[in-house]
Amino acid sequence: MDKSDLLELENPDVNENDEWKVRYWTIFIGQSLSLLGSSLTQFVLMWWITDTTGSISYLAIAGMAALLPQALLSPLGGVLADRYNRRLIMIVSDAISALCMAVLIFLFLNNSIELWHTFVMMAIRGAMQAFQSPASAASTAMLVPKSFIIKAAGLNQMMQGVTMVGSAPLGAFAISFMPLGWALSIDVITAILAITPLFVFTIPQIRQMKASNLMGTIKTEFLEGLSLVWQNQGLKRLYGLLGCVVLIVMPSYTFVPLLVKEYFNGGAREVGIMEGLAGVGMLLGGAIVTAMAPKRKIVWILIGSTITCLSLSFVAFTPSTLFWVAAMWWLINGIAFIFLNAPLTALLQTTIPNQLQGRVLSLLNTIMALAAPIGLVLATPLGELIGIRWLFAVVGIAGGMVSLFGFLSPSLRNLDRK
Repeated sequence: MDKSDLLELENPDVNENDEWKVRYWTIFIGQSLSLLGSSLTQFVLMWWITDTTGSISYLAIAGMAALLPQALLSPLGGVLADRYNRRLIMIVSDAISALCMAVLIFLFLNNSIELWHTFVMMAIRGAMQAFQSPASAASTAMLVPKSFIIKAAGLNQMMQGVTMVGSAPLGAFAISFMPLGWALSIDVITAILAITPLFVFTIPQIRQMKASNLMGTIKTEFLEGLSLVWQNQGLKRLYGLLGCVVLIVMPSYTFVPLLVKEYFNGGAREVGIMEGLAGVGMLLGGAIVTAMAPKRKIVWILIGSTITCLSLSFVAFTPSTLFWVAAMWWLINGIAFIFLNAPLTALLQTTIPNQLQGRVLSLLNTIMALAAPIGLVLATPLGELIGIRWLFAVVGIAGGMVSLFGFLSPSLRNLDRK
């Protein structure tokens, strides 16, 4: 491990000067390009599964393959992010994900691809995300001054919107004129662009002593993160509410290609339009959050969650001949999602000590990643029974009601006042 990455700092805040900007923006742009490549290839793979099988069950399997390993490994990823070299964790995780994509490229180009190949590689990439996400999230606060943290959160969400604006239409365009295997190669190229700056710049990190018993340390530090959340009534209720919302609504995002194909009679182009407009919404939402830097973060979180969920129902209630109306609701869904996600990130980064953020963020990732496959298991037979359209209607209304219940909790409402 490069000891230059581990700094013993009494005050972990970055100095308020221009030195941090080059490092932050270089790493930020590299990670953003990688996100663009990953989103593009995710769109390509999910559309290929939809077009090949037309099955809710196969889409659910793909979703579980991507999410379940992340859920099971997130506690380990969070502890490692707090104790070991975050930069190295990000490099290794991105490299393994790129290698998995290279295997899929080879299989597609040689016409040897099977459905189970995509499920296995998606599972490995999901596992790597369990390590990369907490390392990347915890690194952000160490790369910028404290006064820039909320803006950095908004910029991250804006960049997610930019990638969604570009990735889905670019994915649909790519598979329209090149072999699917070559379309997937974009992910490998962007992964290399993300890894390269990490070899050039160090990421400041508070020093922690190495432990001789790694598994014992993992258990202890995971329990520390769990204890921190459990003893804070506001955080405990926030984690529980988000877990319930994800369990209810997450399946709908996996089934978007099937909704477009079966209900709106669309193809990859229409799916790309919807996903692209969601990205535009995320871009607009990120710009609003960055400009306003909301102080009452929890209010934005609850309102954003409510609108995000209800917009799913409005998509389902749209007549099948009015695709563009449904697409506009998907735009609103993207805006509202950022109203939820950006303040949530900033709230946790400003509430939790940086040396504990990895394990606490990984606990949230674990809850959400476990809730998502459970939701898929429950939603799949329901979707087969009532149809894909009415599945969207039901989960949207249910998720919106759960989000509104958050306003009934005083400890949750006052979380950002403590």
